[in-house]
Amino acid sequence: MRHPDNHPQPPSTSPGSPASPASGAFAPGAQTRDDRLLSALLTTAFVVLLAGALLRYVLKHGDSDRLPWIVGLSVVLAVVQVAGQARPGSRRAGRVRLAVVVACWVVVVLLAPSFAWCAVPLIHTALRLLPTRSAVALVTALATLVVLAELRLADGFDPNHLLLPPVVAALATGVFVYLTREATRRQHLIDDLVRTRRELAATERREGTLAERQRLSREIHDSLAQGLSSQNMLLQAADRQWDTDPEAARTHLRTAASIAAHGLTEARRLVHDLAPADLAEGAGLAQALATLAARESRDGLTVRFHAEGPDTHLPDQVASALLRTAQGALANIREHSGARTAALTLTCLDDTVALDVADDGRGFPAPEPGGTRDPLGDPDPLGDPDPLSRPDPLRGHGLPAIRARLRQLGGTLAIESTPGEGAVLTATIPLTPATPPAP
Repeated sequence: MRHPDNHPQPPSTSPGSPASPASGAFAPGAQTRDDRLLSALLTTAFVVLLAGALLRYVLKHGDSDRLPWIVGLSVVLAVVQVAGQARPGSRRAGRVRLAVVVACWVVVVLLAPSFAWCAVPLIHTALRLLPTRSAVALVTALATLVVLAELRLADGFDPNHLLLPPVVAALATGVFVYLTREATRRQHLIDDLVRTRRELAATERREGTLAERQRLSREIHDSLAQGLSSQNMLLQAADRQWDTDPEAARTHLRTAASIAAHGLTEARRLVHDLAPADLAEGAGLAQALATLAARESRDGLTVRFHAEGPDTHLPDQVASALLRTAQGALANIREHSGARTAALTLTCLDDTVALDVADDGRGFPAPEPGGTRDPLGDPDPLGDPDPLSRPDPLRGHGLPAIRARLRQLGGTLAIESTPGEGAVLTATIPLTPATPPAP
């Protein structure tokens, strides 16, 4: 991996994500708190080494003609370095300052070799500001100059003077490049995690939206759509009897108007909190089912209601699900079964509530020879779902919608039917907390 200045940029991060080394975290104008502390440390080290070298030169060569030049260049070096720390500026400005400092330092080292070890802070500064190849070239040149300066100061040949500067420079370069690579890898990992987290959140939002749409479609199907279907049947009957039996036609119109008024209440309640209108204002499930049975007892269909067990206050979701189940079942009975009577039976136990919807209609058709037919639409062992499990896009959701609503509450739906003898639909919901089965 190359230096942050010349490898590809990582994926963009959110505004609150950590700064990436590859995006300019080492740039003077985009420093973090740790970067500023490191810059201050390098500047302090450079100034201390510069002051120590100048003091040594003054003590040993106080009468030299080069002293004014040495002092002047030392002051320039200190001022430029401190100014760069006080006002970082852009990366380009930092490189310009580095070039000025290196040029002045080279002149000082040529005049006084004791200033050679000021190169150590300059090595770190070059690695932070320059691309890897340029930084390595500059570090090599600085280390070579330090070796030459040390050999000039030595009384005789000393292997340490030849080996120590290159080793220090190589060690500093290697450590810095390694840390830079690790920081870049870590930033890539952070970027991937942030991106994955965003994608996961988006997926969860989409799934939640789809689930809510399905729930709303079931609510609308079991309330507004059923009412509109009944109105349509009543208006068609009124149209057929308008001339032959005006009184019966007007009765159908009044019934349709009553259903329309109830549908309007349902629509307002659906917009408000999606609770059935029959459960509004604290009405219990038993009262709501009794009201539903009385309202649906018309046009040749008699609906009775019976409650068994203690009058238990049911959770709102349970009461709403059972009422919607009764509405959907009665709508199917009226439209498909040809029944004359239907019965709603609510049974409340300590840990379970059950609703039975029975009719004396034609029941479900018998299975074909050699096959089975599940009115609930559960898939067969071969994985082919029963046709009744697929909602008709022109008619509604029917039994699959009822089953899906119950399964969300951990409940079950069962149907017993004999051709020509009617059917019994049983919806059961546990009252103790339970984990709903996977759909």
